[in-house]
Amino acid sequence: MKKLESTFLNMTVVLTCITLIAAAGTAAVFNFTQKPIADAKQAKQEAAIKVVMPGASLIDQVDTVNNQRVFRAYDAENNLLGYAIESDELGFGGLIKMMVGIDTEGNLVNYSILSHSETPGLGSKMDKWFIEKSPITGISISAAPLTVSKDGGSVDAITAATISSRAFLSAVNKAIATYNVCTELDAQTPPNKDAEIMSDTLTDDSQEVVIPQDSLQNIENQIVQQ
Repeated sequence: MKKLESTFLNMTVVLTCITLIAAAGTAAVFNFTQKPIADAKQAKQEAAIKVVMPGASLIDQVDTVNNQRVFRAYDAENNLLGYAIESDELGFGGLIKMMVGIDTEGNLVNYSILSHSETPGLGSKMDKWFIEKSPITGISISAAPLTVSKDGGSVDAITAATISSRAFLSAVNKAIATYNVCTELDAQTPPNKDAEIMSDTLTDDSQEVVIPQDSLQNIENQIVQQ
């Protein structure tokens, strides 16, 4: 077989073919793994909701309030238990994402870390620290904003991980502010009572709710004054 001449045109054609084949392969892998990744994400969200709202077996539709996803949690009799709120903040090593549960009485039920990049053995301890060492679970959100003792607050920071602790509490405070917005909105327009089984409703389809900044500021000011 005659050897292909090494010309600029031939090299360009070969490189183009290689690029197209590589791109097609990448697209195929992405399409193949997209659903498993989405299913894993949904399963993790569902597990987190069960952690922060232990009695929840049903949820309402997902809302997004100021870039935070909100899940209304119901018991088996369709009674509203509270809200599971996804929140985040930039920590020492990257973005900290968590789920925060607040019941209808305004008590912080629990939290669950969804993802983080904090230092192992230091900031990574936040998954248990604020439950076991310096618990924030069970407290009323009237205590917000929550701050570490070094900043004049009542929460003990993780040893040698003050930045991570501040970021964690900031994310919790964001969730509390969102909870207050949600309860105000639901007081004006009662939420949908046709909740479905949890595993059938945790999807990426969401209704965007945009809250005016002045309303948010008023709510945040009320929290500070409390």
